[in-house]
Amino acid sequence: MVSDKGPFKGLHNGMSIASKAMVAAFVVFTVLNVELAGKLYGSIRSWVESALSWYYISSVVVLFFVCLFLMFSRFGSIRLGDDDSRPEFSNFSWFAMLFSASVSIGIMFFGVAEPLFYFDNSAGWGYPNNPFADRLGHTGLTPERAVDAVRVTNFHWGLHGWAIYTITGLCLGYFAFRKKLPLTFRSALYPILGDRIYGPAGHAVDLLAIFGTVFGIATSLGLGATQMAQGMNVLFGVDSGILTQVLLVLGVSVVATLSAVSGIGRGVKILSEWNIILTIVLILFFLFAGPTQWLVGFFLNSLGAYVTHFVPMGFWTASEPGDVAWQGGWTIFYWGWWLSWAPFVGMFIARISKGRTIREFMFGAMLVPTAMAFIWISIFGGNALHIEMNAVDGVGSAGLIEMVNNWNLGGTLFGTIDGLAGGGALTWIISALATFLLATWFITSSDSGTLVVTTILSMGNPHPPKRYRIIWGGAQALVAAVLLMAGGLGALQTASIAAALPTSILVVLMAVGVLKSLMEDPRAEIAHGGFAPDGTVLDDDLRG
Repeated sequence: MVSDKGPFKGLHNGMSIASKAMVAAFVVFTVLNVELAGKLYGSIRSWVESALSWYYISSVVVLFFVCLFLMFSRFGSIRLGDDDSRPEFSNFSWFAMLFSASVSIGIMFFGVAEPLFYFDNSAGWGYPNNPFADRLGHTGLTPERAVDAVRVTNFHWGLHGWAIYTITGLCLGYFAFRKKLPLTFRSALYPILGDRIYGPAGHAVDLLAIFGTVFGIATSLGLGATQMAQGMNVLFGVDSGILTQVLLVLGVSVVATLSAVSGIGRGVKILSEWNIILTIVLILFFLFAGPTQWLVGFFLNSLGAYVTHFVPMGFWTASEPGDVAWQGGWTIFYWGWWLSWAPFVGMFIARISKGRTIREFMFGAMLVPTAMAFIWISIFGGNALHIEMNAVDGVGSAGLIEMVNNWNLGGTLFGTIDGLAGGGALTWIISALATFLLATWFITSSDSGTLVVTTILSMGNPHPPKRYRIIWGGAQALVAAVLLMAGGLGALQTASIAAALPTSILVVLMAVGVLKSLMEDPRAEIAHGGFAPDGTVLDDDLRG
């Protein structure tokens, strides 16, 4: 299936041609008539949000409980690989790459702005800012509403979302490393499709994964470039318009492509580790420059509120018109976003997780990134909320909420830094660190996406041809730059969310498939009952 000669040597001929045609067709259609494309994609997304909210909510809850079951089941001791295989990367490197490839740019962009939006009570967008807080009677700009704001943000960035990535990564890793199938999205459907995964059905599944990866990365590059341009404006007074954003996309993508060419064990790993180190430095500044004792208490209160309301939040389906609009614009948007990124992130975390047990994988991939996200949101968002609650001219008058209402979401991070540092050299230094961190998160998302696309096109080769890593790294940059200039990133983000519907069906089928296969795995019987396949009783130290 992989060509051994010609221009697509090392890749699948048909998939390579089809993927390029698909990307080109979507970009051309969107750019030629951005308004029409936006309306079309928006109509599909609106229909999904209005008619299928219950399905998205149910699917995400089911995937979470499947993950919970696998954590504590008899299958937990099965390795993603042969029984004697061991992890390729250290725990620190593994955690760093997990977080870097997935939520990094998103949480930099929304980590301050989203809690501020939920704290506000102006309903300036035509629906309640936080129906969960309103239902508890926390309608004023009070500390209680601040806790509710972070609790809801944690809900959107926490265990439910990571369950989607985790189950996808588990399925891909299990079938690739234990069942010796290609490391591609199609392989996880083998228990359902059988050998048909090598035909048109398998091609369609992998093309959907490539669509989610390329355009998911493109929209994230756009978001990251917007916020980086604002950082450059703060630091050097550079205009933060489209030209600056496009130059940033192109410049950072060059570094990301070089990282992808060097491979996971070098560029991707090293950059991810430095991301975590720099993130810790930035978190420590926010923690100690802000009201430290209050932030620690606030973190515990918001975490407790999240745990207390975890089940009702996960199952809540809105019925009132305003609540329906809020849920569609936020929760369903987020579930769609997580699902649209599932092929990309799932494939990447599978690639870096060979040799780990299922239990180790489930705990590590769900709990560690979730904990990191909660700390980030509570400290960064908490500082912004504290600034607004203690504003000199009254609660809510510090200007950060106003930035959110003007949809200057990226600027809230730098506004909070200014509020903590008080201007001057310290503000410049911390803003420079934040901008640099945005660039490195930017790079690790982009290089991971490049490796995922080329791995799929090479039918699971963990070391795809380097020339195609360069081609696809450049293609992702070009897509993001063209859409930025044409004003089409918003339309394409909407299209990506709409495309999450078929992806969600595939992920649910993958979960069914992996459960079916695990139940037939001889190692599961060994772990459960202590018997080898031939009936021999195993010693205790050989079980699990």
